[in-house]
Amino acid sequence: MSEVVVVAAVIVDRDGRVLAAQRAEPPALAGGWEFPGGKVDPGEGEEAALVRECREELGVRIAVGERVGGDWPLAQGYVMRAWLCSLASGTPEAKEHLALRWLAPGEYYDVDWLGADLPIMKTVENLLLRD
Repeated sequence: MSEVVVVAAVIVDRDGRVLAAQRAEPPALAGGWEFPGGKVDPGEGEEAALVRECREELGVRIAVGERVGGDWPLAQGYVMRAWLCSLASGTPEAKEHLALRWLAPGEYYDVDWLGADLPIMKTVENLLLRD
């Protein structure tokens, strides 16, 4: 069985704020914070999946930038791949999440990140500090 790819959009605004989304489901993950995204559909490109997921989950259009790290392993044969993104149009709305929160530098760890997303946030913080 091949791995299932999950894509994550690390949406960063001009002020270096990062968008975090609070999971509504499944119950084991509900309340935890993550980067928006989801599974890549069969025959769909990873970046196209990112754009689609952000449109569906947040109601926004994003511009996809550089990839963050390599493959981030998840449970049960899933692997997450993350990209730095920016908003191209729209204002994010929590359509499938409990809440959304913009985290400014110094606030990046003010939410309870899910275990899979925490190392990505640490990598993103280092990338943003580099700029």
